[in-house]
This record gives sequence, C-alpha cells and structure tokens, in this order.
Amino acid sequence: MEPVYTPVRYFARGLFAAQGLRFKRTGQENIPATGGGVVAMNHFGYLDFALGGYAYEDAGRLVRFMAKKEVFDLAGVGTIMRGMKHIPVDRAAGAGAYRAAVDALKAGELIGVFPEATISRSFELKDFKTGAARMAQEAGVPILPTVVWGSHRIWTKDHPKRLGRSNIPVTVTVGAPIMVGPQDDPSEVMAELKSVMKRMLDQAKDEYETLTGDEAVYLPAALGGRAPTLEEAAALEVQERARRAERKAAKAAAKQHKKS
Repeated sequence: MEPVYTPVRYFARGLFAAQGLRFKRTGQENIPATGGGVVAMNHFGYLDFALGGYAYEDAGRLVRFMAKKEVFDLAGVGTIMRGMKHIPVDRAAGAGAYRAAVDALKAGELIGVFPEATISRSFELKDFKTGAARMAQEAGVPILPTVVWGSHRIWTKDHPKRLGRSNIPVTVTVGAPIMVGPQDDPSEVMAELKSVMKRMLDQAKDEYETLTGDEAVYLPAALGGRAPTLEEAAALEVQERARRAERKAAKAAAKQHKKS
C-alpha cells in the first residue's frame, strides 16, 4: 500500500463507478509481475493515464506516468502527482525527466509514456517520438503497447467534459511486450510499436459500440466520423501553439511593463 497512490486509486475507482463507465480490460497476461517496463499508450483524451492504468492495477502493478511540468505546478495537484511518483517533464529541458525515468525503470518501475506527446484530435495515431524506445533500450526493459478507446468521449480537446453519469464504455488493451535490443534502431522500434498499436486500436474500434449522430464527432474521419483528419488536426495544433506563444509573449510583456 502506498500512502498517496492507493487512496487516489480507490477514489478514482469510485468516480468511475459513479460515472457508470463500462470497462473492457484485456491483455493483463502480458503485464510482467515484476520488473520495469515502458507502458506506451495512445493519447486521445485527458483521462487516458487514469483509465489506461486501471488494467495494470488488475495485475497488481502501478504505472508512474511522465507528464508535463505544468501539471505539477498546479496547487494541490502537484503534491498528489509527486506523491504518486509520477515524473514531471519540462519540454524545454527534458534530459532530467529522461534520466529519472530510466533510473525508475532500472529500479523495477513501470513508466507510462505517450509517444505522440500530445492529444490526437483526429483520434488516430500521430507520429511517434523515439523516447520510449531509447528508455527501454538503456534500461534493458520491454515496451508494453497499451491502447485506450472511449476515454476521448469523456474529456478531450475541443469538446465539452462529460464527467457526470455518462455510462460510456471504455476499452483498455495491453499487447505483448516488445523487447528492444542494444543494437536496435529506436526509430525502427517505434515504427513497429506504432504498427502494433494501430492493429490493437483497429480491433478495439471494431468491437466498440457504433458511434452515430452527435457521437460521430468522436469517430475518426477515415471511419466515416466527424473528427478532423490527421492533416486537419495538425493544422489545428499549429494554430494552438501560435495562440499559446502569443499568450506567453503578452504575459512577459505585461510583466516587463510592471517592472519598468
């Protein structure tokens, strides 16, 4: 039992029950009983880490996620995140987070990462960064492909939160471990991982309830849904980064104006 992670976990389970979420969790036999591993997960919604980690709890394992530093800066939230031993990532200086993750992996922890880095508005896999492969390679641990489908219907970008009793079904699947040898090319490993996770997601989508009407906004355009295409989503990301940069510049200018 952990002083922070354990009560947060039970609180989350109670919240999921109150929401009426209907889970389908498969592949737990692929989760190692002991030892480190990189949990590579798709990123379609804000609750992916909590919902995806649920399957690992079935196997008696806890996942420590790498998350952007800004989350840890939030009052109260940061204390909980650190208490659960999640790892803050400063995107301007990520070496420290990478080192902390590798050390944790070598110590036998499961470290959760989102290879896409940010939420995919298209609900399809974006390009994968190589960090997961490099960490697994250096620590000598497997990558555990993990997909979550349905979480984006609860809370994601550009859509209202649905945190009440939504009765939304959520699928979590853990795939067979992918070993990374010392001579393997991280880019090739990530290409293999993306291919594996795409097949897993395709199956999860095929077995999921049909999304029609207003719910079609949560279905990829390639499947006849109304979500933006990968290209359209990429353009929205560019616009979002530009707005963020403008806000940051405006805050800096205001701060400088106060000093002068």
